[in-house]
Amino acid sequence: MLAHGAPDRLGDIPEFLMNVRGGRPLPARAVEEIINRYALIGGGSPLLEITTRQGEALAKVLDRPVSIGMRNWKPYIEEAVRGLSKLQVPRVVALCLAPQNSRTSIGLYKTYLSKAVEKVAPALNVDFVESWYDHPGLIAAFREKAAAALARIEAEAGAAVPVVFTAHSVPQKTIDEGDSYERQVKETARLVAESMGLTDYEVAFQSQGMTPDPWIGPTVESRIDAIAARGCGHVLLVPVGFVSDHVEVLYDIDLVFREYGMKKGVSVSRSESLNDSPLLTQALASIVSSRAGASLPVGRSQ
Repeated sequence: MLAHGAPDRLGDIPEFLMNVRGGRPLPARAVEEIINRYALIGGGSPLLEITTRQGEALAKVLDRPVSIGMRNWKPYIEEAVRGLSKLQVPRVVALCLAPQNSRTSIGLYKTYLSKAVEKVAPALNVDFVESWYDHPGLIAAFREKAAAALARIEAEAGAAVPVVFTAHSVPQKTIDEGDSYERQVKETARLVAESMGLTDYEVAFQSQGMTPDPWIGPTVESRIDAIAARGCGHVLLVPVGFVSDHVEVLYDIDLVFREYGMKKGVSVSRSESLNDSPLLTQALASIVSSRAGASLPVGRSQ
C-alpha cells in the first residue's frame, strides 16, 4: 500500500516539505504557516496511524502480508520494497491510497516505486493499480459516510442541504496536458451522488498550492459563496479525493472552510473520512484479489 506520507511531529515538517518539493525549499514564511496548520490539528498528522490500521485490516481479510510505503515520509517506499526483498516475495500488487490518477500524485508513486524496485529488488514483479476511482466498493464506502452525514444534517436543518464533493486541486497545466484526474474525480462524485439519489450536487477542488500558476477549480470557497447567495444556511462537504484524515481534511475543511462558512452565514459540515471503514477494506481486498494472480513488472503495469 502506497500513501503520500505526513509528519506526526512538528519538528519533522521542514524535512517533510523538502521531500514533497523534491529538495526545493519553501520560503521560511510558508514553512512556518504549514507548521502552524499541523499545530492546530494536534501537532502532527494521523495519516501513518490510519494507514497502518488500513493495512492491518486488509492483511486480515486477505490472509497475506501487507507492506506500507510512503512517498514523502517514513516508512519510505524504498523501505517497504527492501522489506519485501528480505522476505523473498516474488511479486506484489501495488495499490495507492488515492483513488483518482494524476501524474502529479499516482505518477510520482509509480516512479518512486520503480526506482526502489530497480535499486533493492530488481527481481520483484509488481502489478501497479493505476486507479480505482469507480470501483463499486469505493463508491459504497463513500455513500455510507455521505448518506449518514446528510441525513443527520438535514434533520437538524429541517430542509434539503446542498452537497459539494471535494478533492485536492492540481495545476491547470496538468489537466491541459491531458491528465485524467479531473475527469476521474467528477466520475467518482457522479457515481456516489447517483447511489444516494442526488441530482443536485456540485464538485469543487481544494487545497490549491502556494504557487502563482493557476490550479483547477471551482474552489470550495466559491461554492460556499454561491450557496450563501441562494439563502441556504447549510452545506455538506463530501471529500472523495481522500480516503483518510490528514491535514487537507482536518485543517482545510474542518477549520478553514467551517470558519469561512460562518462568515458567510453557512454552517459547513463534512462526511466522515473512510479511514478504516470495513467497506473500504472490502474494496481494497477486492482490487488486490482480482489482480494478485497476474503481476507484471512495474514498468509494464496495466
